[in-house]
Amino acid sequence: MSPAWAAELDEILRRGKLIVAVKDNVRPLGFSDQKGQLQGFEIDVARRLAEELLGDRQAIILQPVTNQERLQMVIDGTVDLVIARVTVTASRNRLVDFSPYYYLDGTGIVAKQSYIKGLQGLETGKIAVLRSSSTIAVIRAEFPQAQLVGVNSYQEALTLLETDAVDAFAGDNSILAGWVQDYPNYRQFPVRLSGEALGVVMPKGLQYASLRDRVNQAILRWQKSGWLQERATFWGLP
Repeated sequence: MSPAWAAELDEILRRGKLIVAVKDNVRPLGFSDQKGQLQGFEIDVARRLAEELLGDRQAIILQPVTNQERLQMVIDGTVDLVIARVTVTASRNRLVDFSPYYYLDGTGIVAKQSYIKGLQGLETGKIAVLRSSSTIAVIRAEFPQAQLVGVNSYQEALTLLETDAVDAFAGDNSILAGWVQDYPNYRQFPVRLSGEALGVVMPKGLQYASLRDRVNQAILRWQKSGWLQERATFWGLP
């Protein structure tokens, strides 16, 4: 096996580098700063795992990926792990293994800072949602009398909010956290209307058992110690 490819734990230790697929365009999980350096909550988790496994948080190769590439890169053995906003689902669990969750994502809502009616005002308000998204069912259940307005992108939602064509926009809390950091005239309501666990993606197979055990133990320990919550709070995640 090429040393540049994913491997079981012993091979990673011999290689001296952990190869992790991450996002580079999803603030605040994983994004490039003005100097082109990757940073964010998931980048912190990746570097902490490198420190856990190799004793050095710099002993890591961060590989930016698209959503379509994420699982396949682990299956193909191109990377050791994926920490790229992957939600744990039963269908995905048949293809790859997941760690315990490092962040509990879910449906959230943003509105203009000037919007004073609060969540109660949304019961009969206009809420923008991405077309064909799982958010639609969540919002329909939570606000059955609200008028849902379908949009094709976050940019389209922003345009509707700016022109007061809608009162609020519903989406994933992790994405909305980056939204309000980019647009300070918006605020994120402190709610999670659904639960979506984000986990570290790992390869299946007995040969990877030691790697999975080390990663799983580390995530559980960081949950218990509060480190994961501290880093989530640092990056503005609700």
